[in-house]
Amino acid sequence: MFTRRLFTLSALLPLNASASEFAQALHSPNYVLLMRHAYAPGVGDPPNYALDRCEGQRLLNDEGKRQAVRNGDWLRQLGVQRATVLSSVWCRCMETAKLLGFGDVTAEASLASFFDEPRSAASQTTALKKLLATVLPSKGNKALILVTHHVNIAEFTGENIGSGDMVLAHIGPQGQLLDFRRYPSL
Repeated sequence: MFTRRLFTLSALLPLNASASEFAQALHSPNYVLLMRHAYAPGVGDPPNYALDRCEGQRLLNDEGKRQAVRNGDWLRQLGVQRATVLSSVWCRCMETAKLLGFGDVTAEASLASFFDEPRSAASQTTALKKLLATVLPSKGNKALILVTHHVNIAEFTGENIGSGDMVLAHIGPQGQLLDFRRYPSL
């Protein structure tokens, strides 16, 4: 199934797709860009972390901050000038989202990590699908960028991705994934 998904999206947006084709897809009402937060050394969060205190969480290092800025610059070079950016509440995601440089960032519960609670994978993915089914039809011609975690993207797409990697996803009317294309971080 994974191979079919890549092939189908490749037919829509070939490897040599122009910047305008990428931006046009992302501005349409049935595409979203999922992004894993930029590089934050380590795995998971330290014991006893709290979501309301960044100093207790795993954070972006200087390379991660530069990576997030480069990703935002790359998106603008491809023609994405306006975007609605939603993010997991984790500080590394919020900082990545802000460093993309598209303005205000809104925390979104359906993007929260379930790394510490793998039993929540199905319910988090269902919440993400509901979000997409609600937000995509009404987003207008602005791009929709969702900054989240590895576990969330892997559960939704079946694809393991690296820090700062992006997935251009073609979404159906019920928020289901139809096709996707992975773009490595810069």
